[in-house]
Amino acid sequence: MKHIFNKGTNKRLPVLLLLHGTGGDERDLLPLAEMIAPEASVLSVKGSVNENGMARFFARLREGVFDEEDLIFRTKELNTFLDDSAKEYGFDRSNIVALGYSNGANIAASLMYHHEHALKGGILFHAMVPRRGVSIPDLHDSPVFIGAGNKDPLIPADETEELIRNLKEAKSTVTEYWTDGGHELRREEVDAAAEWFKSNFVEK
Repeated sequence: MKHIFNKGTNKRLPVLLLLHGTGGDERDLLPLAEMIAPEASVLSVKGSVNENGMARFFARLREGVFDEEDLIFRTKELNTFLDDSAKEYGFDRSNIVALGYSNGANIAASLMYHHEHALKGGILFHAMVPRRGVSIPDLHDSPVFIGAGNKDPLIPADETEELIRNLKEAKSTVTEYWTDGGHELRREEVDAAAEWFKSNFVEK
């Protein structure tokens, strides 16, 4: 998968896995990584699915309706890519925290739903429930930060609340941060995510 790896200055910190939104690329979230975890190593990945010229991490049938078969395939592909990248770049495979926005947050959630120990934690900005009717692995050691907008036209509040409920039922410690905005990413939720990362991974 097309990607960028930047080695951080603090080896104890988790590697930050950056996963962009629809139409983004592997450079999109690099400024966010600098704001949230400036000392951490970064693995920023570009989605390999092309939707009308826009990069995505998995296909969809229409707005808000995922192609589940492709989602499962692409999630496994990304999980294998993480295995391979850990060997290539010499980082701890068990110490990766995802930072995803929109489509990227959805595949990050899918990693947690489908592959045990795939992620040490996740920052999910404006995410949806990746799949329903599946047994989620135990996530007691994988805290999650969820940023959401009360006026998000693409993701109803009850969708976000269902995702939070699912993660909590899988024993994840979930921190939710709501803004009065829509689907856009706001500075206040980025700042809140930075505080969450600091308290969960820097100060321990």
